[in-house]
Amino acid sequence: MSKRDYYEVLGVSKNASEAELKKAYRRLAMKYHPDRNTGDDATDAEQKFKEVKEAYEVLSDAQKRAAYDQFGHVGVDASMGGGPGAGGFGGGGNFSDIFGDVFGDIFGGGRGGGPRVHRGADLRYNLQLTLEEAVAGTSVKIRVPTIVKCNVCNGSGAKKGTTPKTCDTCGGHGQVRMQQGFFSVQQTCPTCHGKGTVISDPCSGCHGVGRVEQHKTLSVKVPAGVDTGDRIRLAGEGEAGENGGPPGDLYVQVNVKEHEIFTREDNHLFCEVPISIVTAALGGELEVPTLDGKVMLKIPAGTQAGKMFRMRGKGVKPVRGGPLGDLICRVMVETPVNLTDRQKDLLRQLDETMQNCGGKHSPQSTTWLDGVKRFFEGMGFNKG
Repeated sequence: MSKRDYYEVLGVSKNASEAELKKAYRRLAMKYHPDRNTGDDATDAEQKFKEVKEAYEVLSDAQKRAAYDQFGHVGVDASMGGGPGAGGFGGGGNFSDIFGDVFGDIFGGGRGGGPRVHRGADLRYNLQLTLEEAVAGTSVKIRVPTIVKCNVCNGSGAKKGTTPKTCDTCGGHGQVRMQQGFFSVQQTCPTCHGKGTVISDPCSGCHGVGRVEQHKTLSVKVPAGVDTGDRIRLAGEGEAGENGGPPGDLYVQVNVKEHEIFTREDNHLFCEVPISIVTAALGGELEVPTLDGKVMLKIPAGTQAGKMFRMRGKGVKPVRGGPLGDLICRVMVETPVNLTDRQKDLLRQLDETMQNCGGKHSPQSTTWLDGVKRFFEGMGFNKG
């Protein structure tokens, strides 16, 4: 797949000034940064963030920009060391400066030293519900293993009464630059390992990490009408962030258990109702269960197997709004079993009387047999 034009990626013209490039990069970097994009859009946002980063690294460097303007991507691919995110190369320190400007504003870190904070990870909890709970809504208690801020040091990682110190090696940036010929290579600080601070006297509660493992009990309000695949987001109930960073979110994934009687499709409920051959032939009434209680279903005389009866308003109220669904009952005519000799004899007598009526009691069979006869005649099976 060919790379997009760098000017197109940043949304600027080819004669854009350095200030215009920087402004465009800041806007796009904040939009696509992984810490601001989670869930289903995270992967796409991460790719766009890398693409924006690569474009700015080239166009913010005068020599690289000149090579790109003259030769395109071929002129800068070798100097980029393998594309976006391949090592953090930068010509004049611009990427480090603007990265600190953008994400220092968001999370309180930045270029001026101090701890580099990171948003906590999102968590997922699988919640099993019955159909009745999903349709009516409920409140449940869940117990979630997570990582929380250490109460002893309040998340700093330092012993009570002390504070982390700005790293002398990197000046709090978490990264250092090494000159390699023409290029300035940016690497993780070997002293603070990218944190920007060092702890000389760590907290005894968390051993300098600032976070501890813990189980949390949370109350989850499940709205009426949820279905399998729906997610409930509990903001800020994920893992605690590093160095006082914001916590992640907890996503409660709903799964509705299989029901003994009903199946659900969108906002409709379906069930199969067995009836006797006598009820199907003569008609009658029978009780049918719904989620609201029992109702009477009227079966007309001559009802055939597979007939659908719709009971309006006896389905599900969708969680996102919309009309109340229906309950659809499918009739299954049950063939009698374990008949006595007397019952078998009566059925034979019934069949004989029906055979003498020219098929008027079995219209579907008569129609089908007529169709079979025409099919065989058309295929020539009845010829000579």
